[in-house]
Amino acid sequence: MKYAFMHRLRRVWPISVQCRVLGASVAGFHSHIVRRSSVAQRPHLSDDALLVHIRAIHAESHGGYGWPRTWKELLARGLRVGKERVQTLMQRHGIRAKGKKRCKVTTDSNHDLPIAPNLLARQFTVNAPDTVWAGDITYIATDEGWLFLAVVIDLFSRQVIGWSLRKDITRDIVIDALRMAWFKRHPSKQTGLIFHSDRGSQYASKDFRDLLTEYGISASMSRRGNCWDNACCESLFGSLKVERLNGQRFSTRRQAKDEIVAWILWYNRSRLHSTLAYISPLQFEDNWLANLARQASA
Repeated sequence: MKYAFMHRLRRVWPISVQCRVLGASVAGFHSHIVRRSSVAQRPHLSDDALLVHIRAIHAESHGGYGWPRTWKELLARGLRVGKERVQTLMQRHGIRAKGKKRCKVTTDSNHDLPIAPNLLARQFTVNAPDTVWAGDITYIATDEGWLFLAVVIDLFSRQVIGWSLRKDITRDIVIDALRMAWFKRHPSKQTGLIFHSDRGSQYASKDFRDLLTEYGISASMSRRGNCWDNACCESLFGSLKVERLNGQRFSTRRQAKDEIVAWILWYNRSRLHSTLAYISPLQFEDNWLANLARQASA
């Protein structure tokens, strides 16, 4: 506001004099003029042109983005538009995110295997990678029968760091997912890494518990029948099914596997995550590492 006032009086008083009297900098005044000129020269994006961009983002996300993520993606692509305009335009043209289903319990915890305490206690926000991992299993229907998916998520960045796809649901599916995560991340045994899961027999099995011990990981388990204790995995599976799988019919397990892996890679690299201030899991972790390097060199 001060610089705008100075600009109006520039023909009466020299800028250098105004800056001295008002306690402003000459460099700041000229920066203001450059910014204002840049805004004035920026072409206005018509509703039709903006709608093209919105439809492209909606298609790329397979209908998974509502107006908040769409708006953030537009900004990331250099399109400076207001969020109210994006929301109004999407509502007018019936462009909306697919709805998510309520969480439901699918785990069979009726067994006599050892149960670990709930170390996580719904503390889903952690301060560094490889502090808490979470795992869960879901299922996908195909014409050949069920396909089961086990994942391992790093709760710091919500990145899927391990997964396994099998036609059976034995303990091997969770062991394979954990091994993939371990060989990808190689976390230090000194970090006190926690692995959280439900009480399913696969996670309570001796082979899985032995693998946790070998890796120096402490086991944590949800309370009986409480899927919200593992809400991050539930949310991931909900996004996968709503954004990519619902409405599709898979003739073979191979087709379903290809679609699931493609979505996981897109989720890690590109999907804007509301918990991460609308950047992707990989970008969130890259930013954290870059900031850590800056602090170390300061």
